[in-house]
Amino acid sequence: MTLSVVLFTSDLRVHDHPPLRAALEGAREVVPLFVRDPAVDRAGFAAPNRLAFLADCLVDLDGALRARGGRLVVRTGDTVREVCAVVRQTQADEVHMAVGHTAFAVAREARLRKALEEDGCRLYVHDAVSTAVSPGDVTPQGSDHFAVFTPYFRRWSDQPLRQPFTAPRAVPVPPTVRSEDLPARSGVAGVSEGLAAGGESEGRKRLGTWLSRHADAYQEGHDDLAGDATSRLSPYLHFGALSPTEVVQRARSRGGPGAEAFVRQLCWRDFYHQVLAARPETSTRDYRTQGDRWRSGEDARAELQAWREGRTGYPIVDAAMRQLAHEGWMHNRGRLIAASFLTKTLYIDWREGARHFLSLLVDGDVVNNQLNWQWVAGTGTDTRPNRVLNPIRQALRYDPDGRYVRRWVPELAGLEAPDVHEPWRLTGLERAAYDYPDPLVALGDGLARFRHAREKG
Repeated sequence: MTLSVVLFTSDLRVHDHPPLRAALEGAREVVPLFVRDPAVDRAGFAAPNRLAFLADCLVDLDGALRARGGRLVVRTGDTVREVCAVVRQTQADEVHMAVGHTAFAVAREARLRKALEEDGCRLYVHDAVSTAVSPGDVTPQGSDHFAVFTPYFRRWSDQPLRQPFTAPRAVPVPPTVRSEDLPARSGVAGVSEGLAAGGESEGRKRLGTWLSRHADAYQEGHDDLAGDATSRLSPYLHFGALSPTEVVQRARSRGGPGAEAFVRQLCWRDFYHQVLAARPETSTRDYRTQGDRWRSGEDARAELQAWREGRTGYPIVDAAMRQLAHEGWMHNRGRLIAASFLTKTLYIDWREGARHFLSLLVDGDVVNNQLNWQWVAGTGTDTRPNRVLNPIRQALRYDPDGRYVRRWVPELAGLEAPDVHEPWRLTGLERAAYDYPDPLVALGDGLARFRHAREKG
């Protein structure tokens, strides 16, 4: 064997990369290949924030490969066609790639395998690249997946994880393989002003800093909206700039309640991957039907637009939505509050909210985004589907002094808690001084709307 192709997808790194390692062990040269496939964009990937972050990741990956004597080959077009073109040009014997669990990824793998077989080339698909534990490795008796998180977490925690691979010292790439120019963040329009920098180098730096300085306080502080004590590593995990296996191993090696709580959150990613792998239709259809009759019509459309703009009249909801618009990212507690308000108070279809999140979230994908939305909406894996998060109680608990709201809703910056969370309680000239809308709906009316619809359904 003389040459192998490594197809990078959502695994844009050189550390702990099983496909790259396997290819280098069996060939004298490799072609690290990334294909910019328009079909991926049509499937919902092409949000400006993700395109900009992707550009950062590809530039960083190319730099890491060049530091090892190689380079990244970038092509645009149908993935199967472009991979086969490289295989024919180089007479490659093997193609290595990471497994994908979405319906799109499964179909792409099947097409690629068939096309490569016709060319006499073997396709090797590697597990545990985008997840720490692969879907299907842990299953309950009598089912192909776990529908409840807690028993899955217990079994997941008992699974032995492989030791992360070090980055290769050398990546020899044939000089004759053509590559397009790398994309640049500057070439993407509509990027959120506060979007973080992408790439493996940035992700590894953030991981090291967070584990050493902030992990110990994670259990107590991860829901503190103003404290911002979460790791913010989700974009790097989404793009595969960080290995989930390595992140879990490094957190476990640190130990302590904070690291353990963080590992539990990482397990949620694997949990949802195994749900979607078993039920790919849940990216658009209810996992667990509740008989919902979501509101539609002119009033619902107006409320949906107000929610998107962060003008619902509930400051904690609006703060979360404005953080999303500015950063392309939202605190996890904010995601829960905003999603619950849309689906359980306004009673608008979770798919509308998921679509808006996907238009902005740098870490947005059909696995975690869609299934988290279903969890909140009560159509997913939550064992308490009628759970409603009261935005006022959430605000007083997780933003008690109002710092988060005052940061993202500056028109209320002159108010202290608890007034900043309930500005409609102000009277007279005091209320008139703040250019902020009244609530779209009273919480009691929203709850009644929700219960009536569920009972009718």
